[in-house]
Amino acid sequence: MNIAEITHFLAGGLLDLPWWGMVLVVLGLTHITMAAVTIFLHRHQAHRALDLSPLPSHFFRFWLWMTTGMVTKQWAAIHRKHHARCETAEDPHSPQVLGLKKVLLEGSELYRAEAKNQQTMDKFGHGTPNDWLENKVYTPHSAKGVALMMIINLVLFGANGIWMWAIQMIWTPVFAAGVINGIGHYFGYRNFDCEDASTNIVPWGILIAGEELHNNHHTYGTSAKLSVKPWEFDIGWMYIRLLEMAGLAKVRKTHPKPRFAAGKTVCDEALLQAIIANRYEVITRFGASLKTTCANELALVKSKLPSLDFAKWQRLFARGQAPKGADHAELSRILEASAVLSTIHTMREELAQLWARSSASGDQLVAQLQDWCARAESSGIEALQQFSLQLRRYAMPA
Repeated sequence: MNIAEITHFLAGGLLDLPWWGMVLVVLGLTHITMAAVTIFLHRHQAHRALDLSPLPSHFFRFWLWMTTGMVTKQWAAIHRKHHARCETAEDPHSPQVLGLKKVLLEGSELYRAEAKNQQTMDKFGHGTPNDWLENKVYTPHSAKGVALMMIINLVLFGANGIWMWAIQMIWTPVFAAGVINGIGHYFGYRNFDCEDASTNIVPWGILIAGEELHNNHHTYGTSAKLSVKPWEFDIGWMYIRLLEMAGLAKVRKTHPKPRFAAGKTVCDEALLQAIIANRYEVITRFGASLKTTCANELALVKSKLPSLDFAKWQRLFARGQAPKGADHAELSRILEASAVLSTIHTMREELAQLWARSSASGDQLVAQLQDWCARAESSGIEALQQFSLQLRRYAMPA
């Protein structure tokens, strides 16, 4: 091989691809990485939503070692802590607490800092791989994996392998640590009124493998499927189903689908358990059912309180979100100005108490449910009456 041939090889590598070919390769490689994150690290390891056979499990571990350098125990522990302490000062990466800019731009730094917290590892890192490969290769030599990936890129693509490798290395920090942890708790739409600020964001489905459906995930954390609406596409779920059909995975749990018993009107323990099982769907349906009524009442209130931020309060009442800080005073004025809104606000809070932690017995909760339905149906608010009649028909999810 002469000097010209050596120079050509160093510039182009073993695979002489056009620029668009290299772009496609990068997109393909990063997509495998995101699939590994969502299927292996997230749904399998952190939440045990599915079981994986040794073949895909070891492949995903090896691939993540080369393309991210992340340690399985650290990732699972930090993510579990995020769910357990979401939107609090102990949340490792909440934009509601730390600010969106910090999570977007310093997501990787937040991850590395929390990975050094031994208490987090001890409390939330249980059940992750503890074999020879993990203890002797992947964990102590996490940096060598990404170095191996750079060497492979240089051999295959020559000098172009450098920028291809760089994109591979920043892909997960940008989209996982930045977009999902940041934007996914700040902007977007919400299917469910869960306790945190998680949102669904589009159109990132292909780039982050279904993780954009973050509000759905925080609502049903142990579900292997992240999509719940007909128009939502979870490509990670598609891969899981393909693995399952090949005998390489087994889904353990998906989100509950609400069922309704025709003609049922009795408030009993079975209804109470069905409501608790469907609590997020129930409270979201409450907001949707009363949305028009709240908007009409808020329009009347605004005529009495011209400074009222109509759009903000319409959104809060529709989602059932509790006002924060100074909003409490404004809420009091709104409720004083509208008996209808006062009733709706009180009924929603009482409904949520049915599944809140309390010392009430099952019989006491059933009695509270009976009383709630009776008051809703005698309230004179048509939308509330209709919601209560539908509430009586809930059955346990299939």
